[in-house]
This record gives sequence, structure tokens and C-alpha cells, in this order.
Amino acid sequence: MTDKLTIGFVRRGYSASGGAESYLKRLALGVVDLGHDAQLFTTTDWPRNEWPFGQITAVNTRSAVGFAQEVEKHRAKVHCDVLMSLERIWRCDVYRAGDGVHRAWLERRKKFDQPVQRFARRFNRKHKEILRLEESLFGERLADRVIVNSKMVKEEIFDFYSYRPDKIDIVRGGVPLDRFRFDPAWRQQARTELRVQADEVAALFVGSGWERKGLRYAIEAVEACASPKLTLFVAGHGDRDRYPSSFARFLGEVVDLRGVYSAADVFILPTIYDPFSNACLEALACGLPVITTRANGFSEVMEDRIHGSIVDLADNVTDLRNALEVWSDPTRRSAARSSILQRASQFDISKNIEQTLAILVQAAASAASASGKMRKT
Repeated sequence: MTDKLTIGFVRRGYSASGGAESYLKRLALGVVDLGHDAQLFTTTDWPRNEWPFGQITAVNTRSAVGFAQEVEKHRAKVHCDVLMSLERIWRCDVYRAGDGVHRAWLERRKKFDQPVQRFARRFNRKHKEILRLEESLFGERLADRVIVNSKMVKEEIFDFYSYRPDKIDIVRGGVPLDRFRFDPAWRQQARTELRVQADEVAALFVGSGWERKGLRYAIEAVEACASPKLTLFVAGHGDRDRYPSSFARFLGEVVDLRGVYSAADVFILPTIYDPFSNACLEALACGLPVITTRANGFSEVMEDRIHGSIVDLADNVTDLRNALEVWSDPTRRSAARSSILQRASQFDISKNIEQTLAILVQAAASAASASGKMRKT
């Protein structure tokens, strides 16, 4: 039995439909259920009722560097046995690189940007701040240990910053499989509520940050399909005026996505860069074939044409269209469902929590040992 720990978590900002927020709350619940204390360092926009797990230290700042500085100030005042950050800050015991490597994202983005966009990004203050914090964690080794959710991100951290691979742990994402599951009764009810026609094929796109996640390419692929019965449902926040299409239906932010997954036939996320899309995993758990790119760390845990389709590049609309046409076949989807659900069964959130907590316990012991040595010195 592990001694009771006080674990501090760090996350800047809040979105009711955010994947990082959902994951953090699931992790905190698991930590508290196991008898530990969970505290949160965040910004003032995180609702108090969305953190029933322990103390909240909220700061009023918007910038990445400003938030990192505030966390550094408050860290000395709030006791934690171990500090785990889901945000780029100056230093921490464990950093979960759920947002990936910013330098890697900027490199990938160059391939899709216009020259004027690349020029403007060089002088963007936000990117400079994030890169400075990333350098502190990886380049200056002020993150004592790093958790990633894909091999892709682990390799990027080493390639860009030469951070020791033995200090990087791969912990795959997880979802509560008792909540995200295939249920024919839910499906019929959900399709009725969303007014999906009986012969309509519902493709689903979930997420905010539509440029990075490739919504434009998803829409183009749907429009290129031969079937007029194919509709793209978009759940998430964004500027829909930039994505006009008679084949797209925008649902806005959806807090509980289970009904939307249940109503869909296929999930599509042609992302330019995603460390490991939790939405893809939720879709898989609900029995949906997933169409995504190799730039999504999630592609590492799926087999092409078995659990969906993997395309090389986000803007390869032809391959995206072909994948949509393959998975528009109800017979094909039905035949693949058992394999899809079996793969999803390997990623229950309990496994993620168990692995993450083991790392936090080790990190707490290392921090205590280091502190003891400092006192003796």
C-alpha cells in the first residue's frame, strides 16, 4: 500500500468539451479514489464545481509565460509531494506532454502554410513563449520525468531536445469503457435526436482547433464522395463561417459526446498534428472505424483497413475520400466492429491511471530523496 500523497496538477485554462480537461478530471478521480489528495494549479476560468477533488490555486493570467511564473510563485506556498503538469511551465517533477512538442508541430505546419503565414509565425509572441517554456522543460532538463502518449512524441522530444529516452514513459490514453461503448439502442435514439435519415451515412469530426485537426480536408473529402447521402457532423468550437459546405452540419460544443458517437457511422480526423487523439479512442470504443493520419499518435494503436484507415498526409483528399467510401459500406462496418471493439478494450482509463500513478509515486520518492540530500548538505 502506497503512503498517502498530495499530488499537484497543473493545467492552464478551461473548456467544457476539452479533451485535456476531461482526462485530468478522470485522472484526479482515480487518484482520490485510491486515497491520495489532488490539488489543482490553474487559471480563474476553471469552474470550482468542476474540481471536487481538493484545493484549487487559481491565478488571473492569460499568457503562457505569465501562468508559468505564477505557478512558480505559488508552488513554494502549497505543499505537494509531487507536481505533475499538463501545461508547459518552467519546471515540474513530471510533465505530461499531452500537447506534444511545439517545435515539431511548427515544423509540420510549415508544409501546409502559405509563405506569408510562415513569415508571420516567426514573430508571433505566443509561439516564442511556448518554445521558451518547452526549452526549459526539455532542453534544460527542468522536467525530471516526462509522460507521453505515443512513440511519435517520445521520438520528437529526443530529436529536438536530446532529452534522455529512459526518462520518457509512454502511457497510452484511456477512456471509461463503461461510458463509451457500442449500444444499438443508444444508436437509434441518438440518430432520431440528431435527425439522421435512415439511409444517411453520418461521418463525424470532433474537436476544436479546426485548422490543426484538418476540418477543411474532412469537408473536401466528404464533398468529393460520390454518395449524396454522406453528411459530416462537426462537434466542437470554431469559426464555422470559414468552412461553408452544404455537406456539413455544425453541432457546436457538445459536453457529453456519447450520443453523437452513437449516431455516427464513421469517425474522421485528418489532423496535421496530434500527439494521441482521445476523440479517436472514444470513437473506437463506440464501435466506429477511425480515419486519421500518421501525424496522429493514435495511428500507432490501430491497423489500417482493420480498425479504420490511415492516410499519410492531412491534405491527401483523394485518400480521405477513398477511405470514406470504403467505410460507408454498412456490411464492411458491421464485419469490422468486433475487431474495433476488441482493440478499444485495451485502453480503459483505469490502466492509464494505474500506470500514471506508479510514475508519480516513483517521482515523489525521488523528490523526497533529493530533498533529504539537500538538507544533509
